[in-house]
Amino acid sequence: MKILAIESSCDETAAAVIEDGRKMLSSVVDTQIETHALYGGVVPEIASRRHMEAVVRVTEQALAEANIDKHAVDAVAATCAPGLIGALLVGVNFSKALAAALHKPFIPVHHIRGHIAAAYLAHPELQPPFLTLIASGGHSEIVLVRDYTAFEVLGGTRDDAAGEAFDKVARVLGVGYPGGPKIEKLAQGGDPARYKLPDARIKDAPLDFSFSGLKTAVINLVHNAEQKGEEIDRSGLAASFCAAVVRTLVPRLEEAVRKTQAQRVVCAGGVAANSYLRTALADMAKRTGVQLHLPPLSLCGDNAAMIGSQAYYEFLAGNIGGALQNAFATAAIGENICQKR
Repeated sequence: MKILAIESSCDETAAAVIEDGRKMLSSVVDTQIETHALYGGVVPEIASRRHMEAVVRVTEQALAEANIDKHAVDAVAATCAPGLIGALLVGVNFSKALAAALHKPFIPVHHIRGHIAAAYLAHPELQPPFLTLIASGGHSEIVLVRDYTAFEVLGGTRDDAAGEAFDKVARVLGVGYPGGPKIEKLAQGGDPARYKLPDARIKDAPLDFSFSGLKTAVINLVHNAEQKGEEIDRSGLAASFCAAVVRTLVPRLEEAVRKTQAQRVVCAGGVAANSYLRTALADMAKRTGVQLHLPPLSLCGDNAAMIGSQAYYEFLAGNIGGALQNAFATAAIGENICQKR
């Protein structure tokens, strides 16, 4: 089964053709990073307009690279939630219209389910159940994937997500947007023990995260140094921040492994590209004996290939969208967005 998938939840317009949920025939991503970097973050109205300009082009390119005619695809899929609502609506309405014109089913996909499915493309042998650490711009969660469309959230952030914290710290350190890769680059050669940064723990919720205090600690440290005329070791602070994020994420994932007796672990989302996190996860896998499945860097960020992979399993589960299928700015990973109104 060949699925044409569209992703437009934030600042990437992407299209891909995926076969049977595991084989990537093409993947095209048109990024808006240079545009939004001028403003220090994503401007929703600009993102929506850029999606409208790019969606036809990336779709045609994905079909061409897959060497397939649009009439030969078996279904059309798109990210329907969560994300910037204007951006989502561009991809959803384009995809619904294309599916209707081609007389093909339309498959709505949850963005975070898609991030998890990126592991299926990188590791075709991977099957549920497994444990997932989701670390992205807007989400930080520990999720037990019971089946391809059955998810249980074991822990999550009480405030900022890891990716949000990276963006805010990048802003205060003056390295720009997007924060994740800019902070990691700045951290190269820095001492991760240079600054002592907090790790907030939630009483009675050992698997939950909190990044607000960590973010605020960095901001206060920089501002206090500026007021005193002191120089900040920017590389050391960036390295210390990366290490603090890892100290927040990995021990809680390890505790979840212990509690669930999971044999397989996946890390998904944009922050999964961070080298500090990938190294710490590899060390955890050695300590616990679990199988670690990391997507390649190209599949960590937003892309349509992951949406096409998850769409295959949504189709098998009967989760088909109708003409009135809507987009939603928020939706829990366990929700069936075909039924959400």
